Amino acid sequence: MTAAVRPSRPVAAEGSDPGRERENNEDRVLCDPERGIYAVIDGVGGESGGEVAAQTALDILRARLSRRTTDLDRLVREAIAQANRQIFERAQADPALSGMSCVLTVAILDGGGKATVGHVGDSRLYRLRRGEIRKVTRDHSPVGAREDAGELSEAEAMHHPRRNEIFRDVGSAPHEPDEEGFIDTQEIPFGPDDALLLCSDGLSDMLPSARMREIVESHAGDPRTAVERLIEAANEAGGKDNISVVLVEGERYAAGPKPAASPGGAPTRPPYGAASVRVPAWRRALPWALLLLVLASAAAVYFIPPLRDRLLGGFIGEIGITDPGPAPTPAPQPPATLRVGPGETDFATIGEALAEARKGQTVEVAPGEYRETIELPEGVALVSLQPRAAVLRAPAGSKAPVLTARAVDGRISGFRIAGEESAPLAVGLRLDGASVQVSELEISGAAVAAIEVAGPDRSSIETSFLHDNAGPGILVTGGAAPRIQKNLISKNGLGKTAKAPGVEIRDDARPLLRDNQFTGNAAAGVWLPTAERRDEVFDWNRFEGLARAKAVQVVPRQQAPSPADTAGQGK
Repeated sequence: MTAAVRPSRPVAAEGSDPGRERENNEDRVLCDPERGIYAVIDGVGGESGGEVAAQTALDILRARLSRRTTDLDRLVREAIAQANRQIFERAQADPALSGMSCVLTVAILDGGGKATVGHVGDSRLYRLRRGEIRKVTRDHSPVGAREDAGELSEAEAMHHPRRNEIFRDVGSAPHEPDEEGFIDTQEIPFGPDDALLLCSDGLSDMLPSARMREIVESHAGDPRTAVERLIEAANEAGGKDNISVVLVEGERYAAGPKPAASPGGAPTRPPYGAASVRVPAWRRALPWALLLLVLASAAAVYFIPPLRDRLLGGFIGEIGITDPGPAPTPAPQPPATLRVGPGETDFATIGEALAEARKGQTVEVAPGEYRETIELPEGVALVSLQPRAAVLRAPAGSKAPVLTARAVDGRISGFRIAGEESAPLAVGLRLDGASVQVSELEISGAAVAAIEVAGPDRSSIETSFLHDNAGPGILVTGGAAPRIQKNLISKNGLGKTAKAPGVEIRDDARPLLRDNQFTGNAAAGVWLPTAERRDEVFDWNRFEGLARAKAVQVVPRQQAPSPADTAGQGK
């Protein structure tokens, strides 16, 4: 009686290296073929914080994913959410670890030809077959999102100056396992002919995917050597970050067609099934000699005008072919970045640049003062070249918002928006039904609100300083549900006629407020229309010296003017 043959498990290897420009390694890797668990974790936070965050995530993933207590998608979500919670709580308890987080990609093999993938951030997972490589995960970063959308090539994304920015991470704010916009999960095929490559951006920022595939294929069946060569190649290309790799090969991946070394060292690929036949050297060279003879004759006919005219002129005239002339010059590609400011730039004003900008382009503004009202077009990134060195002010007599984003996707980053006595500011930034990533703004001197969010808006407002505004720092109305995170909201609501809070929420708006710091606002930290989320808002944000009752107040009908009552808001 023949015994059943147990299928062999995939073979795997892992490696991690500090790179050439970093002294410490904030990456962690998990490679457990016995349980089918693989992960790459990239710490964020500098000093020791990134290492602590990555190690915390590694410990939790290893322990939690080893217990198959539920379906794999749910298991991955719960494990990542648990890591997020522990990292966040440790950072809150220890000021030295403040701001630490990580990004990660994890894959679990179920033994049945599938892999469940969980992903947050800009680490990556690729699926390989002989002759092809495909990126499975999508980058949670502005540059990565543009690459995934086809707006940037792989090479352009690798060399983009903002390629290291991310808009999702594990640990910087509380999250729930099923929260939209936190964890990406998916189930992908993983057959015996496949391989999976998990890596940190220290590899993907240094090597194009075609080069990764070439290295893995050249060492198929030896994942340990393949991992070592990938890390070596990334270091040879610059090694600008920590480099971490996990490679998993199906049991038949190495058996696929591969180059065979010729006596001269150059690889050749014989036809499948062909027998080995010794061919004389003169017969091997004959086709090439004939091809060179044909090419040389054609070149002589073409490049020697008298000969060309004699041989071809009569024939061309008889059949009526005319010289088409020179080939048309390809249309120039639009620049990825439009530059605004004094000196050698493309445009003198931001409005002129935005009028010319198209989806996928970046409008980059040089330091200086710009007195204009601006509306963001679809898919455009508007950024200050130096944080808060480009100052936006309202034109004299204008009551419209200085900056508006209405029903568009895009990004706004790095500006200072300020009011003054000669040109008072009504609203600094108005988001209306948009999905815009807003970061690193400073807004002061606004009478109605520093930032006003209305309509079905799903934007994010992060790492901004909103201070000394007569109205609230942020006013959220209607059905808006922006993400408001990591902002300093200070000394707002100090109007002469009515006091306002740091953040004012009206109607059925449901913004997400996390990890913001409120100080010195006139009426309270936050006004809510109902008590439903009062505890959540208080627990997830910091209110310097304020008791719960003062920090978060329920005010069903505020007396301040609504956006619809405010004249000149650009509607």
